[in-house]
Order: sequence, then structure tokens, then C-alpha cells
Amino acid sequence: MTSKPILPGPGPIEPINLKEALEERYLSYALSTIMGRALPDVRDGLKPVHRRILYAMRELKLDPESAYKKCARVVGDVIGKFHPHGDQAVYDALVRLAQDFAQRYPLVDGQGNFGNIDGDNAAAYRYTEARLSDTAIRLLAGIEEETVDFRPTFNGEELEPVVLPANFPNVLANGSSGIAVGMATNIPPHNADELCNALLHLIKHPNATVEKLVELIPGPDFPTGGVLVEPREAILEAYRTGRGGFRLRARWEREETGRGTYQVVITEIPYQVAKSKLVEKLAELLQEKKLPLVADVRDESAEAVRLVIEPRSRTVDPVLLMESLFRLSELEVRFGLNMNVLSGGQIPNVLSLRDVLRQWLEHRIEVLVRRSDFRLKKIEHRLEVLDGYLVAYLNIDEVIRIVRFEDEPKARLISRFKLSEVQAEAILNLRLRSLSKLEEIDIRAEHDRLSGERRELQELLKSEDLQWARIGDEVRETREQYSKKTEIGRRRTSFAEPPAIEIDLEQAMMEKEPITVILSEKGWIRALKGHLDDASKLEFKQGDRLKRAVRAFTTDKLLVFATNGKFFTLAGGELPGGRGHGEPVRLMVELEESHDVVDLFVHRPGRKLLVAATSGHGFVVPEDEVVASTRKGRQVLNVAEPDEANVCVPAVGDMLATMAENRKMLVFPLSEVNEMARGKGVILQRFKDGKLADVRVFDRKEGLTWLDAAGRTYTLSMSDLGDWLGQRAQAGRIAPKGFPRSNSFGPAFD
Repeated sequence: MTSKPILPGPGPIEPINLKEALEERYLSYALSTIMGRALPDVRDGLKPVHRRILYAMRELKLDPESAYKKCARVVGDVIGKFHPHGDQAVYDALVRLAQDFAQRYPLVDGQGNFGNIDGDNAAAYRYTEARLSDTAIRLLAGIEEETVDFRPTFNGEELEPVVLPANFPNVLANGSSGIAVGMATNIPPHNADELCNALLHLIKHPNATVEKLVELIPGPDFPTGGVLVEPREAILEAYRTGRGGFRLRARWEREETGRGTYQVVITEIPYQVAKSKLVEKLAELLQEKKLPLVADVRDESAEAVRLVIEPRSRTVDPVLLMESLFRLSELEVRFGLNMNVLSGGQIPNVLSLRDVLRQWLEHRIEVLVRRSDFRLKKIEHRLEVLDGYLVAYLNIDEVIRIVRFEDEPKARLISRFKLSEVQAEAILNLRLRSLSKLEEIDIRAEHDRLSGERRELQELLKSEDLQWARIGDEVRETREQYSKKTEIGRRRTSFAEPPAIEIDLEQAMMEKEPITVILSEKGWIRALKGHLDDASKLEFKQGDRLKRAVRAFTTDKLLVFATNGKFFTLAGGELPGGRGHGEPVRLMVELEESHDVVDLFVHRPGRKLLVAATSGHGFVVPEDEVVASTRKGRQVLNVAEPDEANVCVPAVGDMLATMAENRKMLVFPLSEVNEMARGKGVILQRFKDGKLADVRVFDRKEGLTWLDAAGRTYTLSMSDLGDWLGQRAQAGRIAPKGFPRSNSFGPAFD
């Protein structure tokens, strides 16, 4: 039994390694995707489909001054002549070029429904019409002057440009995005005025640093506006490496609605965020009760964006409300930067800001040289013809005789007057009406003018300085057309620093009301409404009395310092009310029975505290470091039995006074005390017997102040404190006359 061949017909079967075949074919596909579809050319900032659309529209003579034509006609020409892909894909690309909310500087001037910022699609291409914009004309300017190379189209019937002359920095001005095989690109749009300033600086200073260029181009300029909140250091690093990102927020304002109420109005949303989906997402968050500060969300947009956010209460801080929305919705997005472009139309690479600008300038130099060569050839051809005309005018009778009577007048003219083929052909094509004296004068004038232009072009081609000067003039002209003073050129995206606040939704919803927090000696705590001036009439349990009365607000945090060296945090709005005697502090925090409360005070962010123990050890700690997030508190001052923490005072000033139970006082500079977040600290005062009683931090200029038993204030200046002035860890001297027998300076907190 003979086996049948795998393939019909004669010929050997060649074995192929499947792995190699797949690699070869996938690499071919990848290169096609990278170069022919996904990545823009750094020179004109366009992908092939966009370049073909613009060129096809130019071939249809759809200039800004001409009438619009149906997009179906444009799409048909693009597909039939240049781009053999689906009609919907080509039309989508054309639509995007016309959308002023997608393109910073639209390249297509559309008429009809081209979609909107809500995310609605454009009308079908049989309904819409289009023509080129002024910006597109700049990209195409000079294409007929052999400034760029052309290549055959997919079927070989037409020619298409490899790249456009691009008298506009389109790759950065309009940006680009795309996903290829193994790589992607994402370039945000920028302001053309700023780009031109950077280009002019780069022309003048070829070795300019990215730092200097970022001063001229501070960041992207999105067509939909918004507010950039990215730190400058991050922006600088992104432009230096070509990779990074930008945090972009919606623009909002507070709008008063009367009687102390207000609403937040969003007037600009981030780039590439569909407004309808954004509103839908906000409504879902509201329904899921994830936006406790928001009462309602309404879309009142017409042509301009207007999203209205109603707060739950008029006491809600609008900044806090918006911060919560920024975190939960697309009112804040991160727009990535990945400047992956094709250099020379061939090499995909990630470029820095400086490299992108530099390569665009090099392309413009090449365009200038090729345009000048083209013009020079035209001038030389015309001058050759004009020289022949002048010969004819000087010998008009002989020329007429040769034309009338010679069998081969062209050859005879060439031999008789030593003319070229071009000159002889031009003379033979002369009309009789051109043989007047006036025409001869015009020819000589044109000859002189073209000769002067030829000299200028020859000098231009020989001098790089002249070439850069010409490019600089073109960039200045572009800057003038797209100046920030114009409507199209004004900067739309602004810069701002995000507010450094922590979002506490429960606290934000709380009414800010004054309270007086009462702490008794036995550790019972309560909050009375209002700020009490006289606490003498307060009632306590039998055998108990007032320890601390603190004026605060319901939105405040209260710090409790205990004898074990721990700090606990209480919320002012969650304290028991003033009816009765309150509740024990130990029910709110995990404070052992063997320890007690040293002091109670309102938390002031940014302040510093001095904590000390009976052993005489202490240190300075930032108050932000002592705030506890759990009932267990935060251990700050390390103490060992039988010693215990007994002092916590504000570290506001430059001098420190310590008082021991043996009535000895010591004064020394606060700078001798370490600042730390946790520990035992350093020795503040030494004593043979007794313990540390109290500490006070004061300002050298204001002097040391204390209260006596009758509530009178005593103050000693630095000159009066000379006997007690010393260094840390000394024993000190007996307290000054009149110092309280309690060995206390009095209450440390207001």
C-alpha cells in the first residue's frame, strides 16, 4: 500500500521549523503594527492613517477657503487610493481630527454632528462634511516642492508622502496615543505658543537643558482644560526621561445659593473623560452611599460643561467635598506620558522633551534645504529660458527669418546662436504679441529679480546659520498665529498645588459647635455645650472634683496624656453630653487601673510638646507624632516603676525651667533637650531626693511666668533669673520667693 502525498502535484515537500516560522511571521506583523499603525512619526506627529486622510483631502482641494465635501467622499478616496482598511476605522480617525475636545488644534474643520464630550458618536459619514483646517495646511505647506519623499501606494497606482513637511510642532501640540506590539505611546497635547518659545530657545542654545525647556513648557495643555496638580519635580523627571504621568483634576467653583447655602459647579472635566459616564458613576456612588458629603448631582450642561454638586449640609467644607470626589471618581485622572515615537520614520524609541524638539527642528532644516534646492532648479530653468528670450530680442530679424525659411528651425537656432534645447524650444513657442519692446523690459526685470533670488538661495544652502535663522523666522510666525492672546492659542489647563488635607468624612459631616470638656480628678469626662466662663458651679460625684476644663469644638481631637507615658485620642463630637457626671475615660481608652490621666488638651497640628517623668528625664516630641488611631493609645515616653510620666507642656519658646519636689529650680536653653518621637529622653534636672514636679517652656524675651495660689501672675525676666540659669542635668537652686508651695507653674494649656 503506497502512501499518498501530503500536497497534490509534483515537487518535494520542504520541512519548516514551526517555531522559526511563527517568529518570522509575528515579527513581520509586529513591525507592521509599530511602523504602519500605532506609533506617530516624530517629524509630523501623525500615524499613516491620519497622514493619508490629510493628503487625500488636499488632493480633493478641500482648503479652508473652499466648500465642504461629504466625509463619505473623503473616506472613499482614502480607502480606494491610499489606505486599504475598513471605512469605519478611517472615518473614526477623521472624526477625531475634527473634535475640538479631542484635538488641541483640530486638523479637520467639520460641519455636522462630530460627536460631543458626553461620549456620543458622530453621525454617519453620509451626513457630515469636512475640509482642512489652517493647522493642517501648515502641516502640508510645501509638499508640492519636493520637500519630502513619496512612495507608491498599496496598489502602485498612486504616490503618497512618507512624511509631511510639518511647519507646525504637531507631535507635542496635539499629542498622540496608540498600542503596538510590545510597546505603546501616550503623548499629551501642549500649548503651541510655549512650544515655539522652547524651539526658539533651542535654536539659539542647541545644548539647552531639559530643566530650561520645562521652564518654557511647564506642562501639557489639554483641550478640555482642567487643573494639573502634579509636582514640578515629577513633571521635570517625566520630560527628562520621556516616561511619567500627570494628575489632572476637574475645575470647580463655589456658587452661593442664598441663606448661607452653596453648591459646587464643575466647569471643566479631565481630558478623555466622557461626561455622561462620569455623571453616571457619580450617581452610582451616591446611590451606594459612598459620598456622604453629597446630597445630589445634576448635569446642567448645554454647550459648556456645568455639573452641579449639592452638599449634604451647608457646614460641609467644599474643598473637603471635592477632595472626596477626586479620590472616588474620574474627576481626577492620571494621564500617562510615554513619548515613544518613530525617529526618521523607522526607529521606535522613547525620547526626552529636548530630543523630540530637536528632531522636529532637524526635519524642518531638511525641508528647508530640499525646498531651496527645488526653488533653485526652477529659477535656473527660468533664467535659462529668459537668456534665450534676450538672444531672440537682440536678433529678432534673424530669428524670424530662420523660423520662416529653414527646414529645421530648432537645429538652426541652436547652431546659429549657440542656444540650448530648452532655449530653442522656448523661442519657437513665443507668441507674436510677446515681441514688443515692453515685454523685453519685463524679461530683463524678471531676470534681475531671479538672479538676486538665486544668489540668496545659494548663500542659504551654504550657511547653517542662515538656515537656522530662516527656521527661527518660521517658528516666530507660527507663534504669532497661535499666540496665547488668541482664542485658539490661550492656555486652557492651569496649575495648582493640591490642598494638603486628610479626608475624615465623619468629622466633615459633623457640625462645628463650641463645647467645654470637663475632666474630674477620678477620670470622669463629659462635654458641655458652649464655652463656660465659670466652672465653679459644676457638680461632681461625692469625693470628686474638677481636674481640667478645656474649651474645644465638636470637630476637635482631644489628647489625653497618662502616667504610663501613653497618649490617647478622643473625638470632641463623640464625648458624652453634659447631663449627669459623664463617663469614665477608661471606658473610652484602654488605660490600666494602676495609671491615671496627667493632662487633657486640644490637639493643635504642627505644635511641639515637652514630656517628662518624675525621674527627671524628658524630651521634645512633635504633637503630630502622638496622635493615636486606636483605643490602645500610643506609647511615647518610656517610664519604669516606680517613676511615672507627670509633665506634658507646649514646647513654645527657647528656654526651659524645671521645678523639683525639693523646691529647687533650674533654667537652661531648650536647645539642650533632644527632639524624638519615642524614648526615655535626657536628664533635665538632677536631685538627691524627691522627684521632678513641673516644667515650663518660655520665651527668653518674655520671661518666666507662674500663677500663685490666689491666681495672681508673677513674671521674672532673664536678668532676674540669673541665679537659676545653668545647664541641663544640674541640681538647680531654691525657688524664688513667692513661688507656689504646690511646686507648679500653673496650667500649661489654654
